Amino acid sequence: MKLNLTINGGEQTIELQSAAPSHRFQLGDSAERMAVVETPEPGVYSVLMNGRSYDAYVDETPNGLAVSLQGFHFEIAVRDPRRWSRKAGGMSGEGVQTIASPMPGKVVRVLVAAGDAVEAGQGIVVVEAMKMQNEMKAPRKGTVLSLPAREGATVAAGETLATIG
Repeated sequence: MKLNLTINGGEQTIELQSAAPSHRFQLGDSAERMAVVETPEPGVYSVLMNGRSYDAYVDETPNGLAVSLQGFHFEIAVRDPRRWSRKAGGMSGEGVQTIASPMPGKVVRVLVAAGDAVEAGQGIVVVEAMKMQNEMKAPRKGTVLSLPAREGATVAAGETLATIG
């Protein structure tokens, strides 16, 4: 399962490849790693990785998770690209916004080209998944900055289809 993380403001992806207690995972483009994780009490995680033991203290916050690990503090927001989120799919916002595939599928139509001006809610790309077609729409008015989606291409959950600026 792939998850998108925001760690202290920086974007990162983690792919979880096996379940508890022995976790195999890959952070970004780094090599696959393994960690044994146990939960001795709620909010406390005992992690054994590369022969070293760590205690992580995790608290839920309105914006995600607050994690303390060996004197370091991390603010982490976790987003599963397979789940729809009003916050992620809102019709407003500023700066560059990414339109990502909500699930694995196939691009069946590309409705715009790079450089096109688009309105909020305008269709950008149509992705077919499980015999259903899903139209990905512009989250706001702007210009299509990039359009990596190609008709006939297979896409993974969370894969960037277009960016709007």
